[in-house]
Amino acid sequence: MLTTDRICLQCGTTANGERAVVCRRCGLRFGAEPRRDAVLPSCPVCYLTVDDDGLTISYRNRQRISLVQHIDEHDAYPPGDDEWLATLRRGDQIAIGPFTAPFDLVRRYLVTGQIEAGRGRTIQHNAVLTAMAQIRRWGPTADVFGDQPAWQDARAAIALVMDRYAQGRRTPW
Repeated sequence: MLTTDRICLQCGTTANGERAVVCRRCGLRFGAEPRRDAVLPSCPVCYLTVDDDGLTISYRNRQRISLVQHIDEHDAYPPGDDEWLATLRRGDQIAIGPFTAPFDLVRRYLVTGQIEAGRGRTIQHNAVLTAMAQIRRWGPTADVFGDQPAWQDARAAIALVMDRYAQGRRTPW
């Protein structure tokens, strides 16, 4: 496992050799705190953004670790059942019953539990994503005024996917 003195805490780049002391992307010394105005890196697995010091909390022992170490921990602590979710994938789309939606966006919603896509993102809403937003707001069995049968079917289908995906999640505490 890499120590934080071999990782850039601003961008997450690892040292490419034993003699490297400065990040080739940021120009910071490895292990140094990120600049205050820097855009901090996020985990590609669970979308967690590191704290201002470039570190995050370990799932194993609650110590502060680098993003690289955090990503390695996902082998033991996955955010959900990604292997099963991949079986629903059709190219860059996910097929849930008769409905489809962008796979990456649906996975992000499942992992983070939030319907907002984050700063600076455009959301492509369709029946699946609308159903996810409705479930978050009113629950899977809501009686929505002016509801359409397709939305009811999508809420039922996505509720099953959300429950099944969460079964693969292992919490350490």
